[in-house]
Amino acid sequence: MNAPLWRHIDPIDRTLTTLMARHGLTLMRVALGIIFLWFGALKFFPGLSPAQDLATRTIDMLTLGLIGPAVSIPLLAAWECAIGLGLISGRFLRITLLLLFAQMVGTMLPIAFFPAETFTRFPYAPTLEGQYIIKNMVLVTAGLVLGATVRGGGIVAERKA
Repeated sequence: MNAPLWRHIDPIDRTLTTLMARHGLTLMRVALGIIFLWFGALKFFPGLSPAQDLATRTIDMLTLGLIGPAVSIPLLAAWECAIGLGLISGRFLRITLLLLFAQMVGTMLPIAFFPAETFTRFPYAPTLEGQYIIKNMVLVTAGLVLGATVRGGGIVAERKA
């Protein structure tokens, strides 16, 4: 970039980078919390969650049929809402992230349990349900980033010279 133009852009770039470093983790935590709270709340209302059928069948397989949909869906809904509230509030973050990671393992299992329903052509053409599951990789990595901050870590806008 030419030097005179960069002299005008650099202060703006530094300010924006500093703002992102200062507020990015909080915004990511709250946004992730909203997703969990929203998707969890949908599960309290039969037929509103697109993942409900796959979730009940996955839980049925995991529990060898011991926990039916009448119990599993409200339990999953409460679990996801608890994760959402924990993330939004920023309280009990270690426990919240533990719940998040455990829940994410469960959400990935339909790929193994029901590949015909999660892919039109395994392993490269996911169905809508498969895409719904695969996008969870972003949620998991956001959780990993947040987990790196529980001991006070954060994002630094610039390296110290």
